[in-house]
Amino acid sequence: MSPGASILVGVDVGGTFTDLVLVDEATGAVRVAKVPTTMANQAGGVLAALADAAAAPGDLKIVVHGTTTATNALLERKGARVGLVTTHGFRDVLELGRRTRPTPYGLKGTFEALIPRELRLEVTERMDAEGQVVTPLDEDEVRRAAAWLRERGVEALVIHFIHSYVNDAHERRAREIVAAEWPNAYVTAGAELLPEYREFERGTTAAINGFVQPVIDRYLRRLAGELARQGYRHELLVMQGNGGTMSVDVAARHAVNTLMSGPAAGVKAAAFTALAAGHANVISCDMGGTSFDVGVIVGGVPTVTADKEMGYGLPVRVPMIDIHTIGAGGGSIARVSSAGILQVGPESAGAEPGPIAYGRGGEEPTITDANLLLGRLNPHALLGVPGGARLDHVREIVDKKIGAHLSLDPIAAAAAIVRVANDKMAGAIRLVSLQRGRDPRDFVLFAFGGAGPLHAVALARELSIPKVLVPARPGITSAIGCLVADVRHDFVRTINQGLLRMDVGDGRAILGAQIDEGRRLLATEGVEVETVTVQHEADMQFAGQTHVLTIPIARHEADMQFAGQTHVLTIPIARIDFTREELAETFERAYHDRFGVELREMRALVMSLRTAVIGRRRPIALTGLAETASTAGPIARRPVWFETNDSSPNQRGGMGGAEGAPHSKSAGAPHSNNRWHDTPVYRREHLPVGLVLTGPAIVEQLDTTTVIEPGDHAIVDALGNLEITVGGA
Repeated sequence: MSPGASILVGVDVGGTFTDLVLVDEATGAVRVAKVPTTMANQAGGVLAALADAAAAPGDLKIVVHGTTTATNALLERKGARVGLVTTHGFRDVLELGRRTRPTPYGLKGTFEALIPRELRLEVTERMDAEGQVVTPLDEDEVRRAAAWLRERGVEALVIHFIHSYVNDAHERRAREIVAAEWPNAYVTAGAELLPEYREFERGTTAAINGFVQPVIDRYLRRLAGELARQGYRHELLVMQGNGGTMSVDVAARHAVNTLMSGPAAGVKAAAFTALAAGHANVISCDMGGTSFDVGVIVGGVPTVTADKEMGYGLPVRVPMIDIHTIGAGGGSIARVSSAGILQVGPESAGAEPGPIAYGRGGEEPTITDANLLLGRLNPHALLGVPGGARLDHVREIVDKKIGAHLSLDPIAAAAAIVRVANDKMAGAIRLVSLQRGRDPRDFVLFAFGGAGPLHAVALARELSIPKVLVPARPGITSAIGCLVADVRHDFVRTINQGLLRMDVGDGRAILGAQIDEGRRLLATEGVEVETVTVQHEADMQFAGQTHVLTIPIARHEADMQFAGQTHVLTIPIARIDFTREELAETFERAYHDRFGVELREMRALVMSLRTAVIGRRRPIALTGLAETASTAGPIARRPVWFETNDSSPNQRGGMGGAEGAPHSKSAGAPHSNNRWHDTPVYRREHLPVGLVLTGPAIVEQLDTTTVIEPGDHAIVDALGNLEITVGGA
């Protein structure tokens, strides 16, 4: 580590902007940057953000990066050309899946596997479910298959044999044979990546890893190389979807773990910030330019799942923070369907050309354009829009493409766009709360992203959530999440044993081996951490059922030290002495909490054992994110449209004078109608701690705008967060 280096950098690449936060550990100083994302090569946006923050790579102690590279490659099907070598008779597992359909009702819908059928080859080998060899591996067939695929331009190879999770000897030998002749390191063995039962999910996870591995490897090596050329001398850390970080070398091997890393960083920051503000149960909502991401935090800890789907037929069985994503960002395009129905998203105008207001050639109405017409955004203060937005041009296109089709004036059309978007986002929140047995009223809504605070209060009111928390820097929250994330490695091993017959000694040995492997990875990565903690879980189900519940395994801990590369770490090593009775009690309680019934007469199964080894990095202070302020008065006033419950959107031809006040010279005063309010506008950096604001009010800052609706109250807490109490929620 460079002598005296104390500058930490977190950088998150979104669909529209690349956000960076820089924290100097020595002084507590904070600098931020927000630049357009360079989609062709995201490294360009990262380097531009560093330059914008005046951060010399040679002065940096650590850089933690959240990236959408793997996610975009998968969703857009722009990954590598991948081949598959599998057990004879199982080449079509990736397509057969679980016999579901892309469209549940109606004989329609198509699906194409990531690996085309002609590139899925079978070889002679077979293990049974007990891990015994039924048919020996034909090594010559493996050689011929690899050579055939290589001749046809396959860049990455996946080896996926049946029952390899029990005995991976054939997979390991096939990998050795292929590695001797394959031109690169892009060879994925399914059981090495995921030693877990269910051949479809394991195979799909391995296929996704092979599909995105060359893309993420080239990108990260290119970025790390450019940082090194500019003087950076330390490990570039990469966010994982589980909320932890890993080194570039580990990310290159386990590229599938980088899926959803950007949204995961946002949820980590939400948990960290909200807990510091005294809120342990939180629903996080991140609304950027392209998407709306929702996560749930219970007891200060984000919920993690190993049952995520990245689209139809694409399950991913690696642990990820449980995030639900919909296409509803500031750049989401509004349109009227052929049936005359107003729809918003999932298509987005992105960074280029962007919303109409950006003046870069965009001709499709977006959520940002709608908020602009409603007075919620300042047309002269849009980030990256020199000279300000042309309201007349925005109004004209909204009128032509939305209003004319729905018999609405431009303002009513804009209000309808916002309402439809809010309904979609409220539905996403219901999915992760009400539909999973959680009452939204027991949570605080944590709103961030460039557009999140614009819509947060309306969403909270819709769902009866009593409080909204808007962090000091909402637009760079995901970048903050990169800085507060720990180094984390997850492990799983399927055992598939009845609880009463389970060999507890073998289970303890499996968990111990997972701890050892996690410690080994932490030591090789050389990342400075203060402590290491270990979490154990078991996947359990009743016999005859197909879905598992993941339950915690209690640990009894004692401190122990081991030598790292440059320092000694204090590591809590547990006595892994769980009992069958403890597992049974925990599982039955979890099952009752989830489904409301007890099934004690049924036989419980332990399907898999899981371990998370987490290297806790030194926590950062949030106080530097809030700017010191002494003045609190509004900087301006402007008419802003707010939805009320006693009237409906104004129809074309029936517009009263006040409804068109901001755009009509002959209209009456804006405050004469209950939808238009003469609203004070504040600068966020001017608001001192303890200040109370009463809605309606608009709070503007570099990276976002916060809307406080009539009847709501907001207070600036000690960390600079805006805590909004929702009237009538």
